[in-house]
Amino acid sequence: MKRTVHCVIMGGGRGTRLYPLTKLRCKPAVPLAGKYRLVDIPISNCINSGYNRIYLLSQFNTASLHRHVQDAYRFDRFGKGFVEILSAEQTEFGDDWYQGTADAVRRNLIHFHAEPNDVFVILSGDQLYRMNFSEMVEEHLSRGADVTVAAKPVPVFEASGLGLLRMGEKAKIVDFVEKPTDPEVIARLVPPELKSNDGSGDQCLASMGIYVFNAEAMFEALKGDAADFGKEIIPSLVGDKDIRSHVFEGYWEDIGTVRAFFEANLQLTDEVPSFDFYDEEYPIYNYPDILPTAKLNQCEVSHTAIASGCMVGRSSFRRCMLGVRSVVGNECRFSNVVMMGADYFYSQENPSDDTDGEKYVSVGVGDRSVIEDSIIDKNAKIGADVSLSPAGIEDGWSDEKLGIYVRDGILVVVKNSVVPAGTKIGSV
Repeated sequence: MKRTVHCVIMGGGRGTRLYPLTKLRCKPAVPLAGKYRLVDIPISNCINSGYNRIYLLSQFNTASLHRHVQDAYRFDRFGKGFVEILSAEQTEFGDDWYQGTADAVRRNLIHFHAEPNDVFVILSGDQLYRMNFSEMVEEHLSRGADVTVAAKPVPVFEASGLGLLRMGEKAKIVDFVEKPTDPEVIARLVPPELKSNDGSGDQCLASMGIYVFNAEAMFEALKGDAADFGKEIIPSLVGDKDIRSHVFEGYWEDIGTVRAFFEANLQLTDEVPSFDFYDEEYPIYNYPDILPTAKLNQCEVSHTAIASGCMVGRSSFRRCMLGVRSVVGNECRFSNVVMMGADYFYSQENPSDDTDGEKYVSVGVGDRSVIEDSIIDKNAKIGADVSLSPAGIEDGWSDEKLGIYVRDGILVVVKNSVVPAGTKIGSV
């Protein structure tokens, strides 16, 4: 029987957990690992799995996402593959925003042109992992399941932020609770094989937000007004449909928060990172890189990744990620910094005066600046002799005029911000 596999990536709404990185862009367009975007992870997993009918559902600040997808994913016309962005739109049936993941898929069913025998792979746009979806789809079909949920063992202390499930015979899901907070409920969902001797190492099976649906089962599930897959659709199908679990043992990280995003980037600088971008068999795809090689001048570098197009002066870096076209002056000191770089080069560094006569660098970071535990978003202009750290600073806007925000204990210099020379924020 001929089946078409449709891959649908949920781009999310305003991405409030990642604010202020989502202040000027949608969540899938947030830069990752120096030269990628978050959306490159699920798209690459689809392509590496042999699936090239990919839909990306988004609705907030999508301009940079459109540019990236158009530059990076140009398929051979004979293969009939595509990555299509479907944004919320006004129709005769409604004119409001997507109300959740299920609502977003429901509103776009007309665009999928799916047959009842087809298969849908529903994916999240804010996770870091490498997975062959074809194995999950084949397992789903061989079991004759209506729905399959990808699950991963996680420690109990992480359980409250995830959807938890319990399996019966033949991996059939017999219980599913979205983001439980009651310790008794969480304890009930710990399977015997994941219990520890003293209880301190207990684990649960957590939903990864990755679902395989038979098209017919999905059409039926979406007939109502349920807005979200994890909160409503999946729990409602337990006991009603044949819903199974596909257990995934590899690296997987939900990077939907600023802290998780920060740590996911910095772990890539470890000698043996948990996630390997250097796997040639299952590459992570991106736009064609025509940038010049990075240029470093007598730097002290430890556990630091430096993307192409960077121009770095005589400075020191410890556990840093420097994105494309990052420019750093002399005698700077960076520690635990994710610098996203810039969208363009300047022909020359040409400081300009503002109305107060303060000097700014044209892009990047000026001489003698010290930055710790921070994310510097794209195109930020940071002057000389600047000190930035979240130490001693409460979460929220540290200086909204300068575009400096602290979230989850991480200082963020917002995209396109201008920080004048001599600025001091936090304890360095």
